[in-house]
Parts: sequence; C-alpha cells; structure tokens
Amino acid sequence: MTPGDILFGRREESRRLDELLDGIARRGAAVLVRGEPGIGKSVLLAAGARAAAGRGLRVLSAVGVESQPQLPFAGLRALLEPVLAGIADLPAPQRDALRSALGEPVAEGGPDLFLTALATLDLLAEAAAGTPVLLLVEDAQWLDRASADVLAFVARRLEAEPVVLLAAIRDGFDTPFDAAGLAELRLERLDAAAAGELLDARAPGLRPGLRRRLLLEAAGNPLALVELPLAPVPAGAGAFPAAWLPLTARLEQAFGARVAALPAVTRTLLLVAALNDTDLLAEVLAAGGIVAGRRCGAEDLGPAVAACLADIEPGGARLHLRHPLMRSALRQRAGAAERSAVHAALVDALAGQPNRQVWHRAAATPGPDEGIAADLDAAADRAYRQGAVVAAVAALQRAAELSLDPRAGIARRIRAAEIAFELGRQDLVDRLLDEVDPGTLSTAEQARLTWVRGGFREHAHDGRQGVRSLVGFAHSVLADGDTDLALMLLGAAGTATFWNDPGPDVRGDVVEVAERMPIDPADARLVGILAYAAPIDRGAAVIDNLWLWAPDAGGDPLAARLLGNAAAAVGAFDLSLQFATAALGPLRAQGRLGFVARALITQANAAVQLANLGVATPAAEEAGRRAGETAQPHLAALAQATEAKIAALRGEPDRLERLAGAAERESMPASLSVVAHARGLAALADGRPADAYDALARLYDPADPAYHVMHGCAAIGDLAEAAARSGQAGAVAGVMAAMERRARLTPAESLHNGLRHARAVLAGDDVAEQRYEEALRADVPGWPFVRARALLAYGEWLRRQRRVAESRTRLRTARELFDALGTNAWSDRARQELRASGESSRSRTPAARDRLTPQELQIAQLAAEGLTNREIGQRLYLSHRTVSTVLHRVFPKLGVTSRSDLSRLDLR
Repeated sequence: MTPGDILFGRREESRRLDELLDGIARRGAAVLVRGEPGIGKSVLLAAGARAAAGRGLRVLSAVGVESQPQLPFAGLRALLEPVLAGIADLPAPQRDALRSALGEPVAEGGPDLFLTALATLDLLAEAAAGTPVLLLVEDAQWLDRASADVLAFVARRLEAEPVVLLAAIRDGFDTPFDAAGLAELRLERLDAAAAGELLDARAPGLRPGLRRRLLLEAAGNPLALVELPLAPVPAGAGAFPAAWLPLTARLEQAFGARVAALPAVTRTLLLVAALNDTDLLAEVLAAGGIVAGRRCGAEDLGPAVAACLADIEPGGARLHLRHPLMRSALRQRAGAAERSAVHAALVDALAGQPNRQVWHRAAATPGPDEGIAADLDAAADRAYRQGAVVAAVAALQRAAELSLDPRAGIARRIRAAEIAFELGRQDLVDRLLDEVDPGTLSTAEQARLTWVRGGFREHAHDGRQGVRSLVGFAHSVLADGDTDLALMLLGAAGTATFWNDPGPDVRGDVVEVAERMPIDPADARLVGILAYAAPIDRGAAVIDNLWLWAPDAGGDPLAARLLGNAAAAVGAFDLSLQFATAALGPLRAQGRLGFVARALITQANAAVQLANLGVATPAAEEAGRRAGETAQPHLAALAQATEAKIAALRGEPDRLERLAGAAERESMPASLSVVAHARGLAALADGRPADAYDALARLYDPADPAYHVMHGCAAIGDLAEAAARSGQAGAVAGVMAAMERRARLTPAESLHNGLRHARAVLAGDDVAEQRYEEALRADVPGWPFVRARALLAYGEWLRRQRRVAESRTRLRTARELFDALGTNAWSDRARQELRASGESSRSRTPAARDRLTPQELQIAQLAAEGLTNREIGQRLYLSHRTVSTVLHRVFPKLGVTSRSDLSRLDLR
C-alpha cells in the first residue's frame, strides 16, 4: 500500500490540507485529525509531509507509542530533536526548564510544566522564523501525558506563528488536546464508489462473491480494504464467519495471521518492536538477539518488510510497524512468558537508561518486588522534578502494585493521589484512593486522604461533619508533631467554613486549634486560616498581621498569594489587591500556572470590588483561561462570575447573563454569591430596585445557595439602596443591626464603607443630609467608586428635596468619577439624573481601554510600561510574535502609530 491508496475519496480533506499549508506564512493553526483505526489518519499526515516538503517547509514529527506514556517528554524530545540546538538562545528560565524536562541536570529544583511549554513554543517560533514549520503527531492518543500537555499548550497559541500542527487521534481516547478548543478534521469511511475503486486497485481480479464480502466486511474502512485481501482466506470464503467480529479485531487477526507465517526470529524481532517504547532499530536487534540467543541483523527483518508488515527507515536507524493495530496483534498472540522474556531482554539492551529500564523490569516481573518498587519510586521522583506529573503518578501506581509491604503500597497510592491532585485529575485521585482500604490507614494517612478528596472544590461543599473531621485530624497530627499537615488540614477547614457556614461552634473549633499552633502568629498560613474561619471575630487581628508584611510579602509569592486571599476574606480589598499583584510576577516567572490562576482570581476579585476595571478586566479574563489550562473548573467558574460583575458595572446586560449562567452551572457557593451581587448591581444601576433587592437578598438568606456572610458585608450598601428605592426599607432592619454589630469587631473598610452608604440611603429626610456628609467626609483613598456612589445618591436626594442647583454639583462629580472608572452603567444613571435636574451631559467618550479586548488591554498596558514584546510574551505565556500581532491590532483601535504613544493613554 502506498500513502496515496487511502486518499481515495478524500478530496475535501486534501483541499483543507492544502489551504493550511498555503496560508502557513500568514497564519498558524492546529488541527486534530480524528477517526477510527485504519481510516487513513496516518496516511493523510504522510500526504501533508510530502506536500509541505514540496513547498519548502520544515517538517517535525513524533509518533505516540502505546508502551510509551509513562516515559516523560519522550514524544516532545522526538518532535524537537532536529531543532534542539536552538535551546541555547532561549531565556535562561525557559532554557533550564526545557533541558530539565528532557532529562538534563539543572542547577536546582525542577521546572513547572508550563514553563517547559512556553520554552517549546518559543523554540518552535524561532525555528519557524526563516522557514515555516509543519508539526506532525501521529497516534497522539498514546503520547506521554507531559508531551501532550505541552503540545496542547502550544496548539492554543499558534495563530500568529508560521506553524501548523496536525495531530492524529484515534476515536475513543481522551487527550489534553480535547480541551484546547482546536479545529478538527474528521475522517469518515469511504463511500461505496471510492471503496470499490480502492479494493480493485489493491486486489484486482477478485471473485465477485469474495469482492462483495470484503466490501461489506470492510464497510468503507481503507485499511481493511487494503489488508483483508492479504489475509489467508478460509475455506468457504463466500460465506460470512459464524462469529461476527468488530472490524478492529478482524484487522488484528489479519495481521496476526500474516505474522504467523514468518520465521521465528523475525516474529521475535517484531514482538520486541511492539513492546519497546521507541522505534530504534538498534534496540530491537540487541534485545531480539538476547531472546534468540544469537546476533540479529536487519536482514532478519527482511521477511516482515517483504510481507509489508514493517519498514526500515532509509539509513537503517528506525523500524516502523505497518500500523498500531499490529502492535496489539503481536502482543495478543504472544504468551505471558514470551512477553516477559522480551521485557527482560530490553532491560539488558537499555543499559544506562534507568527510566526506561525500570518499566521493562516491572513488566517482566510476575509478582511483587520491593526492589523494583523502590526503583519506580526513584523514577517518580525524577519525573516529578522534570515537571511530568502524570508519569510520576504512573510510576507510583505501579510501585504500589509491586509493593511487598501493604503499608508501603498505601503510602505510595496516597502520595500518587496528592500528585494527581496537583494536576487537577479528580478521576485519577478517586481511582487511586478507592484502591485504599480506609480501615488500614493510620490517622495521618486518613487525614491526607480526606484533605485530597475534598481539595478539588476547595472543601467548599464540606458541611459541619466534614469540617469537624478535618479539625479532628488536625488536632491528632499536631499532637504527633506534624505541624505542616495540621496547617494543611486547618486551611481546608477554614475554607469550608468560609463558603458554608457550619455555625459558630464549629468555626470556634477551627480557631481554637489554629491558635494553639506552635508557629509565628503572623505566619501566612495561620493568617489565612483565621481569616477564613473567623473573618469578623478575628478580622482586626488578621488585618494587623497583614500590615506586618511588606507589600511584596518578603519576596515569597506563595505567602503573598495566601495573604491576598486572607485580606479578601476579611474585606480588606485594597490590601488584597497589593498582595495578589506582588505574587503574580514571581509565580509567572516560575511558570506555576496553577497558582497564577489563583492569584489572578484574587487580583480580579479585589480590583472589581474597588471598581478598578483596568486591572479587573484582563485579570478575570486571563484567570479563566489559566484555570482551564490547569484543570481547575471551580476557578474558571469564579472567573466567569467575576467577569459577570464587571459586565454589570460596564452596563453589558447580555454579556452579564451569558457569563452568569456559565458560572452558575458549576454551582460553587463563591460563584453563586458573586453572580447574585452582579445581578443586583446591574438592576440597581438600571433603575430596577425591586429586582435588585430580590437578587441581593439572596446573600443574606442562610437557606439560599448564594448566602455568604462576608459577601453580604461587602454588599450591604447595595442592599440598603435597593430596599430604600423599592419601598422595603423596613425589611433590612435586622440585617443592618447584624452588620452594625459586626462593624464593632472588624475595621474592614468594605463593611464600613457599605454601612455609611446604607445609613445615608435609609435615613429619614431629617437626618439624611447629615448621613451623606458623614459618608463623604470618610472618603478613603483607593475607593473612588464608593465616593461616586455616595455623591450620586446624595445628588438624587437633593433633587427630590427640590434643591436642584446643589444636586447638580454632586451629580456632575459623580458622573465624572464613573466615566473615569469605566463604570458605564452608573455613568448612564448619573446622566439620567442630571437630565432630570434640567442639565444635559455630553456624550460619554469611550475610554481607551473600552475599545480593546481583555487580552489586548493587558498587552497594551504592559507595552505602555516599557516591556519588550519578548518580556510581555514571557509574562503572559505567549510568543513574542503573537504579542507583536496583537499590538498591531491595538494601534489602530487606539489611534496611535507606535508603542511609545501608549504611555500617554489612560489604559488603567
């Protein structure tokens, strides 16, 4: 069969391939080629390689191997091998990350997977600078997970690069490419005419009955049309087999039957090739010689090549089996003893390659073996340091299966589950922990298991009993001297109490154990626990401890992130914004995208509370993208809820509802409360106070899923205004009393700002002016939206008192503040009030930032700060060419001609 055989009937697919290659210099792309086994994916990729070569493009390729998934970055190394010299030109952090991922020692530690991914993107972009590049990944479903994650990251970012990625994926497999939102090219079975044409070209002169049978049995599958005629024909070929087999099984049988006719040594070499994790011919010959007991050469594979079952690459370096189904056919027809002998031979043939040897040793062993288990432990450590988390989990899983000591097996499974939790793989965590008998666990092991199981939703659904369990475990492990584990457990308990109030007694238990911790009271972990578990009762102490930290949290980004969360939990959003911003720079530089997503959520939430939309808009949008890339769906939902709140402030009702609906589907308490507040703000700005009240009242009803104590503290001014305007002022008396009591316990500025506004809008006419003046005198730097709201409400009250001239002064100032902030919904309301007072307003001129998408705004802001395209790309995980492309879209939108002009615009 030639590659052209399977292009019968593929005119549309060929046309699309030509379009991709013809346009590669203008626009990159990533396309997934999908279909069943034998449908022609590999041949279409081969046709793409020939077409690319004919156009003078550079072709880089890799093939996923079914026995390879546990070898970290094996696929990536194969793909990048021809361009690895370019690593030397990468920025140092990327250079070290990629070298470490590919197995070279680095100075210290190991890289984050996403820093490796950015290095790969930049390496490919530079390789394509002179000559466009076609990347071909065959059998991508069998790439090792680390390589697949890196390539999925790259695939999302190819639009501005002269690079096209084609990845062939067999139906029925889930891969990291699935969530990347890539275009797909689906290969269907051939129609009757094309199938008949292919069969006649491949096997002319068939008897009519046999031809009909083969066409029916192949059912339009090109590989079947090519291979089934070559299989030995049983007696009575005109009849259907008694037991009808799936097509894949029939093809495997066809390959197996043809293999059976080969010499014994050739069969052995093919089995070695099927079980090996690379296609290097030298390894196949070396291991095959060990099994056969004699030296083997390429000539021993001659019969397989002649039978069109295998090919030796020109130059003789690599051996390619005809089709992946042949691998499974070879494994199935070999007995367990034969497979073990081959794996043992591969161990000897792979001297000096411990990562590969240990997997073949594990495959060769018939039962538990603590020595191999220990070696797999070491392999897991190496993989983890490389950033290949899935490979580390796989090694620990197999080590657990081979453990002689049941206790060691349990420890390995729990450790594997903790690493899988880091990756965001809840399915894998559940599967690992389901293999553990809880009755056999120590207290510390039970504690770790409980912590990991609840971590995917940040323990947000843990009720009273769940929190008590966490506190009990924390108490026990603290007594055993494990302070770090106790802090982890209390952190989870604190988070659970923040999102689902279990009552003062349970929160008190968390605080009681936390305050007995033998650590500095200003330790960021302890500050965070107290902030979450007792944001009111310990709010003053938390804020005092926050002020003890320098704005950059002493240069520790993880501490800064925790402190930002703590500040947000107690309502100190100005401090939260400072700490989250300080955390982001180092976290980005380290490539820790999971933590970057979390810090961005904190930054966006704090900024939107302060109505700092220049920060909130790009932060929330990027947070959603990063959460998706790092498998954190609850964070993605919270990012959507935050974007919905931004839409409410900007006066974008359709976008608000689209984002709110998406966030609500995740059903996280955090998202639900933010969405309720967003809807309330939108209705209030739009002059629908009754709708606003209904939305905001949800935050204060313990029976409502959107109920949240601290979010209610931040929204009290909005609730009071909605109640006063809708004639329901009396309905909030109880809530106001509760908030006044809380305000005596905590200095949180968000609560005090809200209460000042609430007192003014709820006051009778005899004291209202005094309350508004008090609110304005208490103006706090960093909270301009609060001042603008007070001015607007005051102006409205003055107009109702027929003090029109005085009202206009306040309303004008409010309008100007709202315009400057970009809170367009409130700008419109201020203009309406001014019109009602008899004064017209000029049309609002859209701010520069309003003309840009969130990503364009973010890149423009960084360029205005003086960062180069490469520096921006490193910060945002983009290639510098993508940054350049975005800036060229930005300039005409803003009416500028160069990046130096950006610094003169208000982009914040």
